[in-house]
Amino acid sequence: MTLSDKLYTILIKGDSWKTILGGLWVTVQISALALLLGTLLGALICLMRTRKNPVARTIASVYIAILRGTPVLMLLLLLYYGVFARAGIAPVMVAVITFALNVSAHVAELLRSALEAADRGQAEAARTLGLSAWETFRLITLPQVLRIAKPVYQSTIVNLIQWTSVVGYVTITDLTRVINNIASRTMQPLLTIIIGMLIYLAISYIVFGIFALTDKIKARKREAAE
Repeated sequence: MTLSDKLYTILIKGDSWKTILGGLWVTVQISALALLLGTLLGALICLMRTRKNPVARTIASVYIAILRGTPVLMLLLLLYYGVFARAGIAPVMVAVITFALNVSAHVAELLRSALEAADRGQAEAARTLGLSAWETFRLITLPQVLRIAKPVYQSTIVNLIQWTSVVGYVTITDLTRVINNIASRTMQPLLTIIIGMLIYLAISYIVFGIFALTDKIKARKREAAE
């Protein structure tokens, strides 16, 4: 069988491409929703982690330690077969909750580290000039935090997309499970898995490309303003 015949069998025959796109869409949905919820929750946990209240700090620290130290697959199995076993929640939503919790712990620690790395002298100078605490945070501290956190946040997104490959353990037909099914059906595991890896790689570079594009747009706006 030639390479073109193998590619036809894997990607075209029996509308395989539609199945692959369906699995890809499931992966994108889970990743996007988990990232949104995880980022918002992570910001809240970071706020608790940086409070003077020792109870809030302790709760946030324990939360971060547990979720960062727990394998995401174990957490997924715990929530699906244990916590939400009788709740009637769709497997996809259980996956979203699982990854949102995991991401929130990483984002919370990332934001805390970025806050500590931000230049406090600029914030103090802004307060001296009469800016309120909120204005100082929004105009001075937040831009620094976002700039510092951005590289690691990009990696967090890519890691999240890769982590979703385990959702097949709870009956979700995502991209990885589709690739595995096609490999079994066509008896072409090597080539099929390579194609799956290339799709994940392409998604990762799309993420990095989006961030790079936003950087270029901001740079052009600054140049135009000058």
